[in-house]
Amino acid sequence: MPFSLRPAVLAALICAFQACFPGASVAADAVRVAVLKFGTVNWELDVVRHHGLDRRHGLDLEIIPLTNKDATAIALLSDAADVIVTDWIWVSRQRRAGKDFTLIPYSNAAGSIMAHPESGIETVDDLLAGDRRLGVVGSSIDKSWLLVRAYGLRTAGRDPAEAAELSFGAPPLLNQMLLRGDLDAVLTFWNFTARLRAQGMHEILPVTDVLPSLGVGETLPLIGYVFSEAWARANPESLAGFLAATHEARQILAADDEEWERIRKRTGARSDAMLHALRDAFRAGIPDPDNDSRDAIHRAFAVLAEIGGRALVGEDSDMADGTLWQSAP
Repeated sequence: MPFSLRPAVLAALICAFQACFPGASVAADAVRVAVLKFGTVNWELDVVRHHGLDRRHGLDLEIIPLTNKDATAIALLSDAADVIVTDWIWVSRQRRAGKDFTLIPYSNAAGSIMAHPESGIETVDDLLAGDRRLGVVGSSIDKSWLLVRAYGLRTAGRDPAEAAELSFGAPPLLNQMLLRGDLDAVLTFWNFTARLRAQGMHEILPVTDVLPSLGVGETLPLIGYVFSEAWARANPESLAGFLAATHEARQILAADDEEWERIRKRTGARSDAMLHALRDAFRAGIPDPDNDSRDAIHRAFAVLAEIGGRALVGEDSDMADGTLWQSAP
């Protein structure tokens, strides 16, 4: 579900975060990034640190590892962090609630539906034929799942949510269920897709393949770096340095195979095949800097609002103005 807490609970958690990560003494050039402890963004930040890209760009980079997505959101809401990684739907909902958060996309990496080789599923039509056991990462309003549902409805006239027997869960659990044969297929995140590919599962439908038929385009960044507009305008050099450092780190990961050997342990790859699958999927998700993704995101938001409704996007079916960062002229 989208991040949501009762005001009293949120206030208590914010107080706890402020006690653990006091913001009053943060230097002007400091950038505090709250991230999931085992999230893939850590690969990029590791490269920044290892190569001294933060120091080169005049940054005092503080990485705050947290255990779940809600915790990173609380860190940003409580001013215990300057930057987190999340999606534009969360940002839009926060802006509708009066916050000034905004997002810069940084990855086009998307998941896929992966099938067990003994499932008999070779195509999307096989999956929609009925009586298939499909695992879906997250919840019923996961963005990739809603895009896949919209794809099935528009191209085959069938809703995968009605055609398959569904199981929702965390990516590691669904991967194990698929490998054991307890599921016929799973829709999961790109990095878990890469792991399954390296373990002999085969790809049925990349999420990127559904986008053209939905009128979205060829690529779609689902997540990005999120921060407060007020913070960005008060600290333009810090933001510019952070974006430059992370961009350089991405370019190193795009070009240097040895760098992937260096971060092998951090990726959790258990074999060369898995490391190479993760590397190739990460590289495929690096956006073209000359490709403006704003229109694609707005079109995707409209599709998701149509099928996900208020449970996903809130009361307004249009993306809130300012959700995507527009730097000052």
